[in-house]
Amino acid sequence: MQQGIANQADAGIILKLYELRTETVMRQARAWMTGEFWPGSGDEFFEVIQDSGSEKNSWLRQVVSYWEMAASLVLHGALSADLFVDCNPEPFFILAKLTPILPEIHAKMPLYFSKMLKLVENSQAAAARYEVAKKNVENMRAARSASWLRQPKTSS
Repeated sequence: MQQGIANQADAGIILKLYELRTETVMRQARAWMTGEFWPGSGDEFFEVIQDSGSEKNSWLRQVVSYWEMAASLVLHGALSADLFVDCNPEPFFILAKLTPILPEIHAKMPLYFSKMLKLVENSQAAAARYEVAKKNVENMRAARSASWLRQPKTSS
């Protein structure tokens, strides 16, 4: 894994990763993963995973496999870990969203998000970014719960 000063090749890879993220379907998938998909249990996660062929299933697989591929580039030394972490908060946010249910996921899918987890384990910068993401996700979950509690009750 490459750490420290990035070079021009690293910059080219980062720009290509950014370009790939702007593709229309990828944008939709990322918007759903970061904004709408908040599984509260392994069952909710597996409901999407097992809905083979559905749009949400495709989006989940597309986004996670994209970030796993990018993490693999870092882990195999093709891309500076520090530059990747600096430029890409999203995979850490998604990983943080799934952290509470990862034991349930790993019971059925032991290698799920394994490249990102290995990156967090091997890179101080990635570990720090992940810790920040977990705090942000925790705050967002609390805000989502609070907003749900404030919604007016409808009478039946």
